Amino acid sequence: MNTAVRGVERARDWLDERGRGAWIAAMVIGFVLFWPIGLALLSYMIWSKRMGCKWRRDRSFRRGMEGTGNTAFDTYREETLRRLEEERDAFVGFLEQLRAAKDKAEFDQFMVSRNAPQPA
Repeated sequence: MNTAVRGVERARDWLDERGRGAWIAAMVIGFVLFWPIGLALLSYMIWSKRMGCKWRRDRSFRRGMEGTGNTAFDTYREETLRRLEEERDAFVGFLEQLRAAKDKAEFDQFMVSRNAPQPA
């Protein structure tokens, strides 16, 4: 591998160690020095997902799935989540029935108006 590629990889690793703030600072400096450099850094940051909030989503997802250690609370939480899922499914079914009834009523009204004798 040539030295330029190794230098770019070292710079990337150095910025990754320092976090998102270092990437933003590098991008701003790139825009100040020569705007295509800043634009290239911004594109790279978006493409490589360095600007995403992945750690927050992962942490909150894990927090919701792992047990708390309190068996009574964990049981209550599981029952509550199961009950909420059942209620959601019932509500979705109700909405589908409501839409079907509305569609049928509109279709019946259309058929009555279509079959009605037209005045001459």
